[in-house]
Amino acid sequence: MQTRFARLYGQRDLKIEEGPVTAPREGEVLLKMAAGGICGSDLHYYQDGGFGPIRVREPIIPGHEAAGYVEGIGPGVSHLSFGQLVAVNPSKPCGKCRFCLDGLPIHCLDMQFMGSAMRLPHAQGMFRDYLVVPAIQCLPAGNGIGAGEAACSEPLAVCLHAVSRAGDLTGRKVLVTGAGPIGALVAAAARHAGAAEIIVTDLTDAALDRAKAMGASRTINVASDAASLAEFEADKGQFDIAFECSAASPAIRNAIAIVKPRGTIVQVGVSGDTTVPLNALVGKELHWIGSQRFDTEFAEAIKLISSRKIDVRPIISHTFPIDQAIKAFETAGDRSLACKVQLTFLN
Repeated sequence: MQTRFARLYGQRDLKIEEGPVTAPREGEVLLKMAAGGICGSDLHYYQDGGFGPIRVREPIIPGHEAAGYVEGIGPGVSHLSFGQLVAVNPSKPCGKCRFCLDGLPIHCLDMQFMGSAMRLPHAQGMFRDYLVVPAIQCLPAGNGIGAGEAACSEPLAVCLHAVSRAGDLTGRKVLVTGAGPIGALVAAAARHAGAAEIIVTDLTDAALDRAKAMGASRTINVASDAASLAEFEADKGQFDIAFECSAASPAIRNAIAIVKPRGTIVQVGVSGDTTVPLNALVGKELHWIGSQRFDTEFAEAIKLISSRKIDVRPIISHTFPIDQAIKAFETAGDRSLACKVQLTFLN
């Protein structure tokens, strides 16, 4: 059996190629892939050849948020059935290092994360028609949802983890800076967690409209109406918690200025080095917390999506077949137009 896949060789050098697919072995399943979302890291690989210190150093198949249908089942797999729609957890911690043994597999020293150029050899991803994967990484989706929705389990898991890092959100006033797919899903996760008020900022109206659909109480376009943020600086800040999803220096400064003393900023967005107003951070005794990836939140994400307690459909803006992968990546790079762009595979 042959499969098509999208392989990236370097900056804007993406090719559709074919290669063989092996039969599933003990504990594995063969998936007929159905939908795969282009993440910010995929886009950085395509546009810039990487981000920060992480560079594409050898050919890589991108894609770490995807769903597919069970096409073949290897020996020893009993929890999945033929034709079942599953979301694929791209994380595979080693289970043996000191962090895994300490209950922190998210910080595994030998993590295999699909579609990541962090390690060498790169971990190959899921933008392909067929994929053989350990069955333990496949979580069944509920009846009645589409493959595109199931493929949003990974980014939603990222956001559920970020929300968990902030503590109890019940009745809290929350700021979300950046209304891309992650910012919009953070707003939805914060709403689900009981936040009383959620204000989302961004530079484009289209992104902010999607944030409203995902649970924002109010949105502010900081490109055209930055002065509206000034009201929140009064009395050393008005927000209990901020989720910084843009990694933009102005957004970080705004978050520090309008979160109240001893409030919390959860840093979700990533970039290279940036300047930070340390005097304000220290003077207000703020908690600035990092958040990366997820662990048990992946299973929670597919349950919330399957029940539509969190409806991810508003963020899915475009779908392209895999043979139009370049067009899909170019579209994903236009934030005035796109939110979550997904590839589709064999019918």
